[in-house]
Amino acid sequence: MSDPNKIFKLAIDPHFGTKAIHAGQNPDKWTFRNVIPPISMTTTFKQIAPAKHYGFEYGRSGNPSRSVLQECIAALEDAKYCLTYSSGLGATTAVAHLLKSGDHVLAGDDMYGGTNRYFSKVASKFGITMTLVDFTKDVNMEKMILPETKLVWMESPTNPCLRVIDLEKISNLIHKIRKDIIILVDNTFLTSYFQKPLTLGADLVLYSCSKYLNGHSDVIMGAVVTNRSDLYEDLAFNQNSLGIIPSPFDCFLVNRGLKTLHVRMKEHQKNGLAVAQFLEQHPLVEKTLHPGLPSHPQHNIALRQFSGFSGMVSFYIKGGLKEATKFLQSIKIFCLAESLGGYESLADHPALMTHASVPENERAFLGITDNLIRLSVGLESEQDLIADLDQALKASVN
Repeated sequence: MSDPNKIFKLAIDPHFGTKAIHAGQNPDKWTFRNVIPPISMTTTFKQIAPAKHYGFEYGRSGNPSRSVLQECIAALEDAKYCLTYSSGLGATTAVAHLLKSGDHVLAGDDMYGGTNRYFSKVASKFGITMTLVDFTKDVNMEKMILPETKLVWMESPTNPCLRVIDLEKISNLIHKIRKDIIILVDNTFLTSYFQKPLTLGADLVLYSCSKYLNGHSDVIMGAVVTNRSDLYEDLAFNQNSLGIIPSPFDCFLVNRGLKTLHVRMKEHQKNGLAVAQFLEQHPLVEKTLHPGLPSHPQHNIALRQFSGFSGMVSFYIKGGLKEATKFLQSIKIFCLAESLGGYESLADHPALMTHASVPENERAFLGITDNLIRLSVGLESEQDLIADLDQALKASVN
């Protein structure tokens, strides 16, 4: 891949690495001037007098390790506020509790299966309705936005088909119709290193920190970032009232992971694009999905909206479930497992794994077929990854 600065219209934040290492990490905060922020495992804190404390009172309401992480994530997003939760779906739950019975959510149809399941199977029990739409198509927003619409939920790139939504265009259209509608973008696939949705019109940015932010596949956590003080206060209330908080140790681990995020994302980008280019030319591959390929239908939007790509690649193997299964049983370096964004390479069968909760007719409409495979390309040697995919593809037809 040539110099990204000559490809993308948006430059990477030149201070990102410095912020990742230093934001919220000042040793002067701690009695012993620890260079690495300590893990605060306590459940409760001594108070000066009744209801008068040193900044923390009870572990669910606030914790020094959590505060350090939230400050660092907010800095990387160029945002005022960040709140972390027990999982990405915990963060989704906190956002959903901004709504009330009778409210409507307009959401992208190609979305993480767990998010779809939450709104269609759980939130629907409490009177919240959802309409799914393909935001990459010409959508009549005047028609799609209902009087009761309070939240618009987008992923870009989407999961698992890697569509790219023109976030600025959609956000402007929605806010022109009604300014009170909350626009949320799930930015898990790119992170703030390669895309900053708040600058494109989003009110909230959501992350599964379990993925690239942590990067080591050993933490489950979610986060929401915003510049709006009203939304921050409501989300902080939900964080405390619902009890969907991450542990101090997990906060320590994600804070550690952020220190190498900018280094890891560059390598994910390099390996991911190399894998996509290899797959696109392979005779046993029907179609390859990656925003960095000129064949991608939203390639030009990606070049304008991103400042880089992650390691996510999806492709359709020639054949059906039999060939896909044989391929997934033949990989050696890639590991057949759910999740993504860790340093190790993973392969996933969305129809049977991450998106199995999506009704079969919806999966077929979205293109989540039995021959679709999603890859999270890790940090192994590029030539080893490509050789592994090649041998597994060949094994799929034997």
